[in-house]
Amino acid sequence: MPGTKRTASGVLGGLAGLVGLSAVAGVLISATVTPAIAVSGAAASSAITMFDNLPSVLDIDKLMLPTTIYAKDGEGEWRELTQFYDQNRSPVEFDEIAPVMYDSILSSEDPRYFQHGGVDLIGTTRAVMSNVRGGGETQGGSSISQQYVKNILVQRCEAEAKATETTTLEEERFNCWFEATRSDGTDGIQRKLQEMRYAIALEQKYSKNEILLGYLNIANFGGTTYGIDAAARYYYGVSAANLNLAQAATLAGIVQNPNTYRIDQPGNEVNGKADGYAQTKQRQQYVLDRLLDDGKITQEQYDAVYDAPLEPKITQPKVGCAAATGAEYFCQYVRYVIERDPAFGAEPEDRIEALRRGGLNVYTTLNWDLQQTAQQAVRDTAPTSVPGTKFGTSSVSIEAETGRILAIAQNTRFSESITDDNNYSSIVYAGDSRFGQSNGFNAGSTFKLFTLIDWLEKGHSVNEVLDGRLREIPRMTNSCNGDWVNQDSTIVGNFNKVGGYTGTPVQFTRDSLNSGYFAMAEQLDLCDIQKAATKMGVTRGNGDPVIMDTQFSVIGSNDVSPLSMAGAYATVANNGIYCQPKAIDKVTDSDGNEWTLPERECTQALDPKVAATAAFALSSVMNPGGTGAFGNPSDGTPLLGKTGTHETYQTWLIESSTKVATAVWVGNAEGKADMFTNWHNGWQLSQLRYLLARTIQGKANQLYPGGPFPTPDSQLTRQVLTDLPNVVGQSVDDARATLQQAGFTVVVGDAVDSPAAEGIVASQDPGAGQVAGGTTVTIRPSNGQGIEVPDVAGQGLDDAVSALRSAGFGNVREGSCESSEDAGKQPEATNSNPSAGSVVNRNSAITVNYQQRDCGGGDSGGRGNSDDD
Repeated sequence: MPGTKRTASGVLGGLAGLVGLSAVAGVLISATVTPAIAVSGAAASSAITMFDNLPSVLDIDKLMLPTTIYAKDGEGEWRELTQFYDQNRSPVEFDEIAPVMYDSILSSEDPRYFQHGGVDLIGTTRAVMSNVRGGGETQGGSSISQQYVKNILVQRCEAEAKATETTTLEEERFNCWFEATRSDGTDGIQRKLQEMRYAIALEQKYSKNEILLGYLNIANFGGTTYGIDAAARYYYGVSAANLNLAQAATLAGIVQNPNTYRIDQPGNEVNGKADGYAQTKQRQQYVLDRLLDDGKITQEQYDAVYDAPLEPKITQPKVGCAAATGAEYFCQYVRYVIERDPAFGAEPEDRIEALRRGGLNVYTTLNWDLQQTAQQAVRDTAPTSVPGTKFGTSSVSIEAETGRILAIAQNTRFSESITDDNNYSSIVYAGDSRFGQSNGFNAGSTFKLFTLIDWLEKGHSVNEVLDGRLREIPRMTNSCNGDWVNQDSTIVGNFNKVGGYTGTPVQFTRDSLNSGYFAMAEQLDLCDIQKAATKMGVTRGNGDPVIMDTQFSVIGSNDVSPLSMAGAYATVANNGIYCQPKAIDKVTDSDGNEWTLPERECTQALDPKVAATAAFALSSVMNPGGTGAFGNPSDGTPLLGKTGTHETYQTWLIESSTKVATAVWVGNAEGKADMFTNWHNGWQLSQLRYLLARTIQGKANQLYPGGPFPTPDSQLTRQVLTDLPNVVGQSVDDARATLQQAGFTVVVGDAVDSPAAEGIVASQDPGAGQVAGGTTVTIRPSNGQGIEVPDVAGQGLDDAVSALRSAGFGNVREGSCESSEDAGKQPEATNSNPSAGSVVNRNSAITVNYQQRDCGGGDSGGRGNSDDD
């Protein structure tokens, strides 16, 4: 309230009113106690003393004001999403109210307002005498100043009201109003005297105009509509400054008994549309009579309105998240933040008061263009329900560099009252139990992110080759809770029953291969994977840390929120910096003072080298051949991402540019409907995630253009050398197992000639030694027909032939002859073809070359006939 602007005549009027009313009130009070005894001057003097001793200082509290939620539109301007309030009120200044409204309220409620000093003695005396007689409602007669006092006291009482063991909050608030307006008898007189005392003191401090404005801003006009501007907008769709005579006279009539004369209940049997709001019309005509009598309107104006029907134009104010059309679930998330974050009050009731009465201006992080695209995509793509289950679809997009939540969309229709129809919900599926009332959903393979992060943090390369075949994993280390042991020898399969293979983490990530990730986790500590999730902002939906206690934990058995998972992937895209998600940019109070926001911070959760290398591996998911490629908007923006499926009940796709991360979940909020056998508009429900993600992320890429991800670390992408074992001499099956266990891909070639038994590995390529991990090794089994050619050089020709035949060769022939003066008298074998030591099929032809002094017929040509002579 502004400072004092008191006139001299007003002060004198106030003093006269004080003395005169004190005497009258004293007499009346005495009469109620001793009605048969004449009231003496001493009694009147005592009453005056009592009146003077009543408290006179009334502090005017701040009005209960709505909290308004804002978001920026496509032009960068703040637009109102909705309001929350116990009292719908929009306070205005004195010159923002039409003069005809002032005339109407004064002529009908307090025609001597500018002549008295806070109390209209004539009207008050009449009311007090009526109340002393009792037997009915408390009579009026209060001045505007007194009514202002009463409203101040009622508001204060309502603001401080609390539910008890026997009464609700609404009942306590009703009691406030009842005691201030409907009490009679001695208590009524006592309250009336106090009201008068406050009113006189009020007029000694404030000007008439200030009090009149204060009253019109605080007064109730029916239901939750408070203040003249809110009433004008609600009942007629105009501001207080633009009220005409008919409207002003109606509102002046309503304020006298708001819930009787309100005109927003057309079905009311005693004052509704059917009878032309007869009671309100009668009250309006009373106001018009007073205006005419006071000379405030002309006869012509009077006649034009007096018999004209009431024509309300009810304009529902935006209130609650149901009114935040197109952004209901984002609004609900913001509401939960205000109601549950200590930044808005130490106790729950403090936070609710801040939301519903604090007059806050809450400027959110919502990007209206992206929100419209996301909600329209969900509306066009996903059904609001699926028979036999509580079907859900949610998308959430966050700014990677800040954690600002840019959009939240959901398939269900928003309602906080409809609980028996699966098409409706007030639960924010993107959030968790604290901010959304959701317990989260099984993450599926999107949770593999944290195994990948821990793999890199332990110094492993994404190009290291592992045995990713389907096999039993006997044990996984868990230093937090004790190792997990596969007591049932269970082999967990891959999605869609695909086979496993020996490969690298990049390949496992691209193909979302469960068995490959089990091979990675087998070399890690489940406790460290849990810690990776925690430092990247992921908890279970109920706020507890994720649980890593089984093999299934690696592939996403934990229930997590889409928002937290979007934040984790944004961390990778943001060079390892994790930013806690936030929905509010700024909060100011009704005086423009800025509030301290809820604590949200950005921290370096990952080494940038780890983040860059993880982005490299995750990018393969969104590229052609990756499981998420169908969800890529293909606009040239580099993306990383991951798909996820929990059995057939939950499906996910999370993708991120360097600027915005979007998480899409489609599945069962409750129930177990199969996302792969149920269809909508020609699409499997499991495919909806791709359609949604590419549309929403595509819009995000337009609004927030992303750039290339950092180059992956050379050490974390290095080729890893490993020992290649020697499997020659093993059976083919044993050799294959040995090589695959060591991380090699095995190819079995054609059988080769070998002296080894048939089926025994005769050769491998490459041979044993240090090779790049994952090298393909070709093994060739023996056909059992191979014989090693013996060395027959130096033997006589006949002996050499005989030796070869004895070795098992059946086709031995003499070869070429070479003349030599050093040769003996008999032919001497020099070599064989194939050569000595060669392994040759037993049926192969073996020739024995030899030498003698004279081969006859030239240098060769067979055994000669000459002798030493």
